[in-house]
Amino acid sequence: MDCVTVKNLRFRSLHGFYPEERESGNDFEVDVAIHVPLSGAAKGDDLDRTVDYSRVAGLVGEVMEGRPVKLIETLLYAIGESLMRSWPKAAKIEVAVRKMNPPMSPSCEYTEVRSRWPKR
Repeated sequence: MDCVTVKNLRFRSLHGFYPEERESGNDFEVDVAIHVPLSGAAKGDDLDRTVDYSRVAGLVGEVMEGRPVKLIETLLYAIGESLMRSWPKAAKIEVAVRKMNPPMSPSCEYTEVRSRWPKR
């Protein structure tokens, strides 16, 4: 199966468990891979027969810039469900959400959650 990938969409958002995260925000990155056939789009040079990167970025942005939540798991599932609604015929959609520089000790570069749709 063919795949369209959008890597490292970057956001500054107010998500986080601790109140200070929800006030000052944190940096996040999101990866999306949508498994769809691409031969029709390639043969017809037709954007309507593939995955529009701008639409992916817009849907992810709606979640990342929307209502603050405590867990990156909540963001992950909201993004995945939104993408599945937009591309219901996709064979598989994979999403990863990273919180950069999470407030923890010892420090680390990021924490990440990932999952795939459809859920079986």
